[in-house]
Amino acid sequence: MTAEILDARGLACPLPILRTRRRLDALAPGAELVVLTTDPASEIDFRHFCNTTEHELLAFERGPEHFTFTIRRG
Repeated sequence: MTAEILDARGLACPLPILRTRRRLDALAPGAELVVLTTDPASEIDFRHFCNTTEHELLAFERGPEHFTFTIRRG
């Protein structure tokens, strides 16, 4: 199964989370979504989002130009 990619670079809070939630709702349980963001608050936001929902944060990477989150739909 190939993960879908959501490019939320350039968007400020809360848009990356809102778009992620909408995309995850459209996926089958167990599917993976890779989210790209540039918002510095996104690390806190995505960790909180996954801790308070059924979704699982599989990976987080802080790159030189953006953050990458890999999330499994619960």
